[in-house]
Amino acid sequence: MGHRGYIGSRGYFGADTPQHVQNLVVRDFCARSGFQFLLSATEYIMPSCYMILEDLVREAPRLNGIVCYSIFMLPVRQERRLDLVERVLAHGATMHGAVENIHIRNEDDLASMQMLWAMRDMQTSSTFLSADLPALRRHTGAP
Repeated sequence: MGHRGYIGSRGYFGADTPQHVQNLVVRDFCARSGFQFLLSATEYIMPSCYMILEDLVREAPRLNGIVCYSIFMLPVRQERRLDLVERVLAHGATMHGAVENIHIRNEDDLASMQMLWAMRDMQTSSTFLSADLPALRRHTGAP
């Protein structure tokens, strides 16, 4: 058992990082975290395609965890994103974001990840002009 990397073939939120660089970041994160790194799986280039990620979720019972290059590679739709991460956690595995240096091991960590997504949404939304913590908490359901 170990931690499987998850990298992508497409850009995420305007960042188009080459796959070999994504893999270096994931490997470095695993080394710093004391994880056994397993080869990375690479998502297909089609927009909104998560076929490889779904395969990794099915592999989760045989893994310690999944290390995404970035948590922003996960589905944009909150319901789908939460479903994927919760299924990984239900199998006793963990999920991680290498760029953000985030570990998702439990519901509290999941709420922190959602907070980052909400901040990203607010940053890219013309509706919010400044970060408003109460609005973030309402948006994510975080305490």
